[in-house]
Amino acid sequence: MIQSNAYTVIHPEAQIGQDVTIGPFTYIDKDVIIGDGTWIGPNVTLFEGARIGKNCKIFPGAVIAGVPQDLKFEGEYSNVFIGDHTVIREYVTVNRGTKFNDSFKTVVGNYCLLMAYSHVAHDCILGDHVIMANNVNLAGHVEIEDWAILEGLVAVQQFIRIGKHSFVAGGSLVRKNVPPYIKAAREPLSYAGINAIGLTRRQFSPETINHIHDIYRILFVKGYNLSRAIQEVEELIEPTPEREDILGFIKVAEAGVVKGYQSLNGSGVYED
Repeated sequence: MIQSNAYTVIHPEAQIGQDVTIGPFTYIDKDVIIGDGTWIGPNVTLFEGARIGKNCKIFPGAVIAGVPQDLKFEGEYSNVFIGDHTVIREYVTVNRGTKFNDSFKTVVGNYCLLMAYSHVAHDCILGDHVIMANNVNLAGHVEIEDWAILEGLVAVQQFIRIGKHSFVAGGSLVRKNVPPYIKAAREPLSYAGINAIGLTRRQFSPETINHIHDIYRILFVKGYNLSRAIQEVEELIEPTPEREDILGFIKVAEAGVVKGYQSLNGSGVYED
């Protein structure tokens, strides 16, 4: 069932699921697919190539599947995929993918929350349960893994990867990769401890949280260079899925990772 009115424009080739609500003054282009139970508010624009999951909520002013803001874009066919149960708040923009690296898609996962005025550029890949607070801006080809949280006014440089269960403080400029399970803050962006509160809320055991602490103390607190720190972790820390997540992330981080702990006055020892 489509709830709409005369002021709404829906292309006859759009595919609309069951129990979908569409508000007034909304534009839905051809080659748009909307899953069952989704609510689309007034003044929403869904351009060609948008794929909206089930039980999503899209608030006024949002624009999904707009043409990439990329001078290399040549009009190639591409998509935006929005997962199930995702909430997209006012004036969010999510742009289509490009042919770069045969991507052709921008993806936002399931159960995500994109708060007002945030922007997801071409070819970005967001996992599940990602939260982007107000005015977060992602450049092209950014990857954000499951359960990551970006506070308001965070800006992320192109080709950056943000690891799962990480937390980036408000106003941060993200120029380096952010490994999983950590908090990142300050300027330049640096390790600020592990995301213990988030991990506890997600039912990580105290033993696992302490294990992650031990890994990052070696990597970011003891003052080793990164190659030496990785060697120390491999020799001293028992193999676990969390250890392999962290080391695997860091070893392939072509743009490098955020800085280790730096005290504000240049002295002192940090233990989180």
